[in-house]
Amino acid sequence: MAENNEVKSRRDQHVERLRKKYPDKKFEDDEEIYGQISDDYDQYEQELGDLRGREQSLSNMFAADPRSAQFLTDMHNGKDPVLGLVRNFGVEVKDVLDDPEMQDKIEEANKEYIERIAKSKKLDEEYEANMDATLETLRTFQAERGMSDEQVDKVVDFLLTIVRDGVMGKFSTETLDMACKALNYDADVAAAGEEGEVAGRNSKIVEGLRKSKKGDGIAPLGGKNGEGAGAPKKAQSMFDLANEAM
Repeated sequence: MAENNEVKSRRDQHVERLRKKYPDKKFEDDEEIYGQISDDYDQYEQELGDLRGREQSLSNMFAADPRSAQFLTDMHNGKDPVLGLVRNFGVEVKDVLDDPEMQDKIEEANKEYIERIAKSKKLDEEYEANMDATLETLRTFQAERGMSDEQVDKVVDFLLTIVRDGVMGKFSTETLDMACKALNYDADVAAAGEEGEVAGRNSKIVEGLRKSKKGDGIAPLGGKNGEGAGAPKKAQSMFDLANEAM
């Protein structure tokens, strides 16, 4: 008996891909589906434009001096860069290094090199120290909230996505939406609590008004025809009832 293989429509295939890429979204209506596709296209076009720009810069550099392209190729293939300089630019390179008029520039270039190496080493050390502290923070965070390793990984992946987007100078609609929700979370919780408190007070006021109109069904004692012997009681206003209910 032949297997009944279901053939998915192009729309269903796109929705399936989107749900895998964005597991937090449902993509149940066309507005959300095509909106995300549009955002993805914008991101792809920006990344492609940046890539083409970098390629054009390299192409212009190599066209201006083809020797630089060969020098980089030699380095990529593991050849000695010093020999590569001689091979591509000739022994005149050594003459430049020995030129008295170039000594100040060479010294400045070497100073920049040393500072860059020192800064890179310092950044590496800071990164290692910060990462140790971050891992400990993650363990505490996970334990306090009873989160699984998979849940923590998703949180870290999301944060790294924000960092990468910041470095690249781009932020998706999803990232901006998550940031807004995070910033407004405490305010939303406080507002919800205040609304609940006000609703509770209003409920007490309404209940007090209802009781005052309905009465308890028992006639006052000690008076003629059910009228009290004492001085007539002043009718309570809505504000009096509200104060009693609070």
